[in-house]
Parts: sequence; structure tokens; C-alpha cells
Amino acid sequence: MDVKIESSWKEALSGEFEKPYFASLVDTLRTEKRQGRIIYPPGPLIFNAFALTPIDKVKVVILGQDPYHGPGQAHGLSFSVPHGVQPPPSLLNIYKEIENDLGITLQKDGSLEGWARQGVFLLNAVLTVRASEATSHSKIGWMEFTDAVIRILSQKRENIVFLLWGNFARSKKELIDTSKHFVFEAAHPSPLARGAFFGCRHFSMTNEALVSRGLSPIDWSL
Repeated sequence: MDVKIESSWKEALSGEFEKPYFASLVDTLRTEKRQGRIIYPPGPLIFNAFALTPIDKVKVVILGQDPYHGPGQAHGLSFSVPHGVQPPPSLLNIYKEIENDLGITLQKDGSLEGWARQGVFLLNAVLTVRASEATSHSKIGWMEFTDAVIRILSQKRENIVFLLWGNFARSKKELIDTSKHFVFEAAHPSPLARGAFFGCRHFSMTNEALVSRGLSPIDWSL
């Protein structure tokens, strides 16, 4: 599996990479590629969130569920698409909430790499997907891996803001030490939530929490 992962994450997760479930996960991906299946994101971008946000730089975690399964959309960052790709509906709703919350106007580019480089860890619970088959890799071992990622962040770091949107993300709260970290919960930004995400003010709340701990805020403008 052709992947790139930043050295601090490689060290922190070395135990996970050596476990049988991870070997099985890699074998599943290799088998599907040999069978000619298209898998998103491309191999070098599977760990893009880890490459852009080293473990000691994480200030905020935004947890997604599954990569986008359309061509050219997934690039290893939850909710994000590459530069020049039309932002999906959930991301447009995130932008709308930011504009309402912070009173700013955003460029509607779909890439959130600028957030990732500031310490916003854009983690999907499942890191790969077969083309046109949503949640097709949800049972091959990724969730065991990303649950370990959340536990490691909770244990090794403090004062991280975890943004849990929707019931799936909220189910991960049990992995987080809430005495050391901030956890903000809201409805999912998907249009299927019928606007319940709007008004959560998570972006101003995140910055207030960071500043209260002497940390620099996130520039949410793109």
C-alpha cells in the first residue's frame, strides 16, 4: 500500500500497524486493487490528514465517517475536496454556518488543507471506499484503527477541541477524556439533517476554547 504518513504519527501508531487486523486491512485493499476495483482516495493520499497535521500540532478534530466515493473528490481529509472541485452539500452548509457564526465571507473553494496546516485534524473514521459504493470499506478494520487514533490523541495530548457532528461522530465521545479536552456536539451538516446543524456556533466556540487555554485560534477563512 503506497502511503505517506508523518513521522510523529508513524511512531505513535506503530503498535497498530503491527496488529493482525491492520495486516488484514492492507491485504483487503491490495486484493481489491488486483481485482481492478477503483479505490478512493488514491494510495498516497489515504493518510493525508496525518501528513498535514502532525500529532503535536493537533488543536481541533473534525470527525467524518466515510470518504467521498465520486471521482476526484476524496483526498484524505474529512469533508474536504481538492482545489477546483465543487464543494459537496455538507461542506457548503459548513461554510454557511461559519459565515453566520463569524460574520465573514468565504471563498467557496472545497479544499480544507489550510485548516489542516493550522492544526485542524480532518479525520474520517473509515479511510478508504470503493468507487460509487458508500461505506463499502466500513467493516475491513479502519474503525478499529481510527478509534485507536482518537484514544491516542486523548491520552497523549490535552486541550484539543473535538467537533462531533451527527450520531455516528457522537458515538466516539466515549473514546475521549472530557476532563482534558473540549467536546462540542451538533447535528450533521448534511442537508438530510434539515438545517439542524445551523446555529451550533462551533467555530467561534472552538476559538474561544483554544484562546482560553492560551492557544492561538484557527483562521477559518479560506
